[in-house]
Amino acid sequence: MDYTAIEKAKEYFGQIVEEQLKRVEELKNAQDWIDYSQLKPIIVGIIGGDGIGPHIAAESRRVLEFILQEEVKNGKVEFRDIEGLTIENRAEQNKSIPDDILEEIKKCHVILKGPTTTPRRGDPWPNIESCNVSMRRYLDLFANVRPVKVPKEGIDWMFFRENTEGAYIMGSKGINVTDDLAFDFKVITSQGAERIIRLAFEYAKKNNINKVTIVTKANVIKTSDGKFLDIGYKIAKEYPGIECDDWYIDIMTAKLVDPKRRTQFKVIVLPNLYGDILTDEAAEFQGGVGTAGSANIGKRYAMFEAIHGSAPRMVREGRAQYADPCSMIRAAAMLVNHIGYSKRAKNLEMALDVCGNYEKKLVITGRSTGATGAEYADYLMETLQDPKLKERWESYTK
Repeated sequence: MDYTAIEKAKEYFGQIVEEQLKRVEELKNAQDWIDYSQLKPIIVGIIGGDGIGPHIAAESRRVLEFILQEEVKNGKVEFRDIEGLTIENRAEQNKSIPDDILEEIKKCHVILKGPTTTPRRGDPWPNIESCNVSMRRYLDLFANVRPVKVPKEGIDWMFFRENTEGAYIMGSKGINVTDDLAFDFKVITSQGAERIIRLAFEYAKKNNINKVTIVTKANVIKTSDGKFLDIGYKIAKEYPGIECDDWYIDIMTAKLVDPKRRTQFKVIVLPNLYGDILTDEAAEFQGGVGTAGSANIGKRYAMFEAIHGSAPRMVREGRAQYADPCSMIRAAAMLVNHIGYSKRAKNLEMALDVCGNYEKKLVITGRSTGATGAEYADYLMETLQDPKLKERWESYTK
């Protein structure tokens, strides 16, 4: 028995517990929600990221500026480019988000972010933490909100994935006690679980949705997942008009592909790792992760992003201009809705549906056999100008 290793592990675990108890106190004293209607200007930061990120970010910014052109003219909205969040710069500084870039990010109210590379085994980069994981923690973006809609199949899901706890918050803090024994850690707090679950129920209430589903693995992960599930049912009692049920993550992945069952799900709330898995699966129904955007919501900041990776191979092969910007533009639509322009956000979502799912006058293949991202963005903006856009959309969805 290696008692020295045991003592080192105990000391290390004690440090982790102290860190998390400190975080609990911070959660208890968190500030109130920001009111965008009182801001002038609303500062929108655009982060290109790396790989194909700068290419799809440029097209997404063009579309954003197009639909918010009046707000930009009257000073209500201001765009800022935030450079340097590349894997090369992050690796050189050995930080997931360099300090100077984080300060620039914090000067903005909302962020539209391109994909960023997370180093993995075999990469020529240091093993720095995921930029996304760090940003969610630094800005306290506790809610990852991902919609998936396929009207013809009766699919209309809204996922609320907890962003700052679970397995991911401790993902880089595991410990090899010996060469034969490794531990990773998972954290659920009462405060963290309550705020994401309550946000899901509030969304259901505001949108007249009568069902919320909680997803865990509480039958096996009894302590942390059990806490999440218990708090979920406790909060559900405050919303008597909303049905609450729960599923385990393994069977839930199966039921999403069950045509008889999947249309019964509406609002789904779940811890971090399960949410990552399930939302990627769900995105396949509307065309894959390249078509899906996501919102990362906190009380002070919000960040909107594509849910796919940075595709460095496309850059190496000289195909970056053919990268599909739709996922990031869907995220831009969520951003527009979040800052208070819901009608324009809905129009952008309809245009994305018409162009990408129904008419398909231009198709992106990721190669020269299809449209470039710039051509597709032009197609979207042309469609947005059509006064009969809603009628076009309804003709396909009815």
